Amino acid sequence: MAASTNSVPTILILNGPNLNLLGTREPERYGRHTLADVEALVAAEAVDLRAEVEFLQSNHEGVLIDAIHAAAGRVDGIVINAGAYTHTSIALRDALSAVAIPLVEVHVTNVHAREEFRHHSYLSDIARAVIAGAGIRGYVYALDLLVREARA
Repeated sequence: MAASTNSVPTILILNGPNLNLLGTREPERYGRHTLADVEALVAAEAVDLRAEVEFLQSNHEGVLIDAIHAAAGRVDGIVINAGAYTHTSIALRDALSAVAIPLVEVHVTNVHAREEFRHHSYLSDIARAVIAGAGIRGYVYALDLLVREARA
């Protein structure tokens, strides 16, 4: 289900709580790249793919849910790093299911090699793919997958 009325797919990149602290929060685990670095990397890849990207980071679950609702019929895919909400938010899952936009779940670290509570995701089974442990490149891989799917 492509939302674009032209050949330029639009992908929404959503980042949840604490991702605004990338680069300073546990850099030994998450690396030294900032969220601005992630956005620049993804924006450059979008140019190469001839796609449009929109970015939103929020520490507030309701803001993310509102953005998901607003994306319905407007974007061709969602890349989401829901942060800790991945493991706790049925509300995010319900919003993503309701809009039925193809999505890819991304995690900078390999959540399966971390604390047990991070092993469960409320989003994985509704996602086209899950990319974990690829660092910030995971966002690029997710973008590429969704853009190719939108054009298929």
